[in-house]
Amino acid sequence: MKTQKKYLPEFVYGAIDGIITTFAVVTGALGASLSSAIILILGFANLFADGFSMAISNYLSTKSEKELVKKHKHEHEHEKNPRKTALATFIAFVLIGFIPLLSFVLAIFIPQIDENKFLYSIILTGLAFIVVGTIKGEITGNSKIKSAIETIIIGGIAAIIAFLVGYLLRQIII
Repeated sequence: MKTQKKYLPEFVYGAIDGIITTFAVVTGALGASLSSAIILILGFANLFADGFSMAISNYLSTKSEKELVKKHKHEHEHEKNPRKTALATFIAFVLIGFIPLLSFVLAIFIPQIDENKFLYSIILTGLAFIVVGTIKGEITGNSKIKSAIETIIIGGIAAIIAFLVGYLLRQIII
């Protein structure tokens, strides 16, 4: 259990970034009035490419820190394995980052969802922000409620920015 908690910060980091960036892709594409097919293509491309990028960045960062500690011969009892930090970040990014796309995927198989898939995406994403924010509060020892609200606000601002950029670019380009 201690080993799993050791990598929980990377999981939260990946989860928050995964859900924010994927939801931003969804809202930006909706702002541009793109089709559900395009939203899914862009969403999944973001999910895996950005998840991979974050995992590799995390790996290189942790590896560099480990090498620096070794070079200066400091003892570091809580040293993390770079592969495990990268894996925790990637898994969280992809699993939690998939949530904004879930209703769009389900709409393919359940036609009744199609009309309200964006609303369902907002609800599911909001719930995911609350859960991840609460976990973040637990890890940091801060208020879970305050942390959940902070996560929702940050995600909401990113979504609004993405929607407006998509909307404005559509107006300029088309």
